[in-house]
Amino acid sequence: MSAEIPSLDPRLTPARPDLADLRLKGQVEAARYVTGSDRRVVVPSAPLRRAPSPEAGIDTEAVLGDPVTIYEDRDGFAFVQLAADGYVGYLPSAALGDPEPAPTHRIQALRTFLYPAPDLKRPALAHLSLGAAVTVAAREGDYLRLATGGYVFAGHCGALNAYEPDFAATAERLVGTPYLWGGRTSLGLDCSGLVQLCLATAGLPSPRDADQQERALGEPLPDSLEGLTRGDLVFWRGHVGLMLDSDRLIHANGHHMMVAVELLREAVARIAEKSYGAVTSVRRMAGAHHLTPSAAS
Repeated sequence: MSAEIPSLDPRLTPARPDLADLRLKGQVEAARYVTGSDRRVVVPSAPLRRAPSPEAGIDTEAVLGDPVTIYEDRDGFAFVQLAADGYVGYLPSAALGDPEPAPTHRIQALRTFLYPAPDLKRPALAHLSLGAAVTVAAREGDYLRLATGGYVFAGHCGALNAYEPDFAATAERLVGTPYLWGGRTSLGLDCSGLVQLCLATAGLPSPRDADQQERALGEPLPDSLEGLTRGDLVFWRGHVGLMLDSDRLIHANGHHMMVAVELLREAVARIAEKSYGAVTSVRRMAGAHHLTPSAAS
């Protein structure tokens, strides 16, 4: 990407020295400009890497049903931009398929299985995570037959617009999920992936990384850790957690190597000493002060 345009975040800019989105012409320098085409993720989850190599670091994950824009497909990797949060990187080519048919339902259980028949005794074909989007063709008893093949238990699915308003309750369901750098599924999460996933289940879009979330989400609170409430987001330089009440923080972190709940004052002291330094801000999502544990369903 052109070094002369420092305002463009490379994480969100589909551009390389040899290729860029046609819409960026005049903003970035590239050997050629292309128009992206629509695709959809057709596997349970796929790593979005910063380079087209299985050895490259993972920045985030795409999950079943996620729409993406593809700009190049070569040597087993596709250069893409995720529609949900704008993240740019490389997905395995085999993870992508046609954008239609569009999803009709979303997985609401933390995780469920895809079966070859409407029968729990059959060997599972795949694991699907909370938030994965599926296209239902028909209902057969207690199972939903997917247009892409396979069956999922109907009780683990809900309509696309069926949301859980108490996103802190979703975070509590994820306690014990292993920490995974770049993870955003119920098999593994990093700190900002936990926040993004929980907000998504409440119908609230969110950027991917903690620094982006700190700039974009909610309204800043006074420079104090007093008077916090359920749903408030606490930020460090490179880390984020979610308040469950005035005292307890839930966050995916490398200290516990999982999603864990701890007293905010203890987390603040440890993080200041060992990792990310002092708290940089606290932000409140609109309506978060109305969240109560009893509101969870």
